[in-house]
Amino acid sequence: MTPSTGGTAPEEGTKAPSRSFWTRSFFLVWQGQLVSSLGDVVYQLALGFWVLKVTGSTALMGTLMAASTLPRILVAPFAGVVADRADRKWLMTWMELIRGVCVTLVGIAAFGGWLQVWMVFVAGVIIGLGGAFFGPAMGACVPDLVPSAKLVQANSAMQMVGTGSMIFGSVLGGFLYQAMGEARLFLFNGLSYLFSSLMLVFARIPRVIRTGAPQHFIADLRDGFRLSWDMRGLRILVLAGSVLNFFAVIGLVLLMPLFERTEGLGPARYGVLMGAVGVGFFAGFAAAALVPVPPARRFRIFYACSITLSLAMIAVPLVPFPVMMVLSVVTGISNAIMNGFIQSLVQMAVPADMRGKVFGLLGSLSTGLTPLAMALGGVLAEFIAVRLLIVSCFVVTLFIFLPLALSADFRKFINLDPAAQGSSEGSPPHLGPLSPG
Repeated sequence: MTPSTGGTAPEEGTKAPSRSFWTRSFFLVWQGQLVSSLGDVVYQLALGFWVLKVTGSTALMGTLMAASTLPRILVAPFAGVVADRADRKWLMTWMELIRGVCVTLVGIAAFGGWLQVWMVFVAGVIIGLGGAFFGPAMGACVPDLVPSAKLVQANSAMQMVGTGSMIFGSVLGGFLYQAMGEARLFLFNGLSYLFSSLMLVFARIPRVIRTGAPQHFIADLRDGFRLSWDMRGLRILVLAGSVLNFFAVIGLVLLMPLFERTEGLGPARYGVLMGAVGVGFFAGFAAAALVPVPPARRFRIFYACSITLSLAMIAVPLVPFPVMMVLSVVTGISNAIMNGFIQSLVQMAVPADMRGKVFGLLGSLSTGLTPLAMALGGVLAEFIAVRLLIVSCFVVTLFIFLPLALSADFRKFINLDPAAQGSSEGSPPHLGPLSPG
């Protein structure tokens, strides 16, 4: 399927991206995201424990997490269209600025002693809306900053931002929360968003100019949906991923109350455990960046990682803390490899003027049930043992992964070889639908 939007051309006066991997613009974007992601990890950890401290309710904690996620899911498909129509650099800059001001005000309110639960709910909605526009724009612009031969490495470097932040933010966040309290950590996250927006101002991100006839907004949205749906292997992944994420999110959300309620664990050890997951993520993305995987072997590695991830998380709430740490590292490695494959394949398969729409739709569809999972997990934990809920959720994910091995379309998508599709150096190939339905 060829989108009716026409081709794309570089903006007049914009230089083509350098063949070097660490260009000035890529580094500015990368370091801005490093600081912002670190702030996000610390903020989420402090916020979760603050809500539990103030209200004592796991249901309210889960609902608060859902409040920041639901707007992102609902708005993401439309935000993806905006990301393809707008100047992505300034769209991302404004989203970081707005989120920075919002979270800074939350920090100031906490310092003043007049922070209320409804305020962090409102902040959560604003953060979610900002993320809905920022995410598709960021996913779409990375291939324009690096040559296609460096795309896996670039994605790994960007993913390492999140994993590195998870390592240091989670490990330090638990200790910092106990030592400094929530107000300073809230303020740090607000300032981190402002720093990221400043870095984007100085970055040079090519603007994609569409050479075809202009389309109506809804027609643009429909084209993105059609392109995503016509890739049957991707369609299977998204549908299965929605159900997988539902149960996995319930299990992951309940780790915080498990640590809060269990003697000998607590916020500090929870932070250390999340840091162990981050170490695994970092190792997984590093392996994906440094060790080339032949396309024909990609599915076997992907599937082995999926089964390993489920088995490890089933065991986490049942074993002593040192073993939890090892299993968390294994979980992070498996998840990083799986996500690295998917991210790069989608970027290489979709043309530049369609990436925002596709990333917005995929993000919305694959995480559509996440807010319900967050809220439901918190409610169930009021009546059912948290440890039993976590184990049950990841047993379900194991049985959802198993049928994927039987899908030829899914295998074909994961094993896709862009070189065989006539990719050209410097720009991602436009691949047609895989086994169109």
